[in-house]
Amino acid sequence: MARTATNRTATVRRTTSETDITVTLDLDSPVSAPPTTGHGFLDHMLDALARHGRLGLSVRATGDLHIEPHHLIEDVGITLGQALNQALGDRRGIERYGSAFVPMDETLAHVVLDLSGRAHLAFEPERLDVWGDAGGMTHYHLREFLRGFCNHAGVTLHVRLLAGREAHHVIEAIMKALARALRDAVRVTSDELASTKGLL
Repeated sequence: MARTATNRTATVRRTTSETDITVTLDLDSPVSAPPTTGHGFLDHMLDALARHGRLGLSVRATGDLHIEPHHLIEDVGITLGQALNQALGDRRGIERYGSAFVPMDETLAHVVLDLSGRAHLAFEPERLDVWGDAGGMTHYHLREFLRGFCNHAGVTLHVRLLAGREAHHVIEAIMKALARALRDAVRVTSDELASTKGLL
C-alpha cells in the first residue's frame, strides 16, 4: 500500500540584484494563484505548468525586464527547482520517472524526466531551426529556465522536439509535456524509495 503524502509543500524566496522571486509549490493540491512575473508569456507558461501538472503553484516575481527577460526566466526556473526539491523531501514512495508527448498543431514535443537527485538537461531544440519568439521569450530562454530548474531540483530531463519550428508552439508544447511528465513522476505509489542505492 502506498503511503499517504503529507506536507509536500515548499515556499522559496530568491532575491538578487536582478530579480526578486517567491515560489510556493504544493504537489498534492491543484489550487493555484495566477502567476505574476511581469512577463505575459512566462505567466502563460507557468499557468500551463500548474494546470497540466495538477500542481498548486504560486509565482510572484519582478525582474530587470527593461534589459531583457533572460534573468527573470532563468531565475524563476532556479526558484521553482528549489521549491520542488524541498517539496519532494526524501522522495520516498514517488514514482520517480515521467514521460509525456504533447502535440500543438504542427508541433510535437516529447519530455522524459527522472527525479533522480542528479541534474542533467538534454535539450534537443537548440540544435534545430526554431523561428521567432513568443512575447520576447525564445526557445533559448526556455533552455535556461529548464537548466536552472534541473540544477536546483536534482532532475534529469530530456527534451525532444519531434516536429515544429514556430517558437510559441514549440515552447508551449514543451512546457505542457514537462507538466504532464512531472505529474506522473511526483505521484506517491509505494512506501519504498525507487532506487537500488537506497538514496535519491
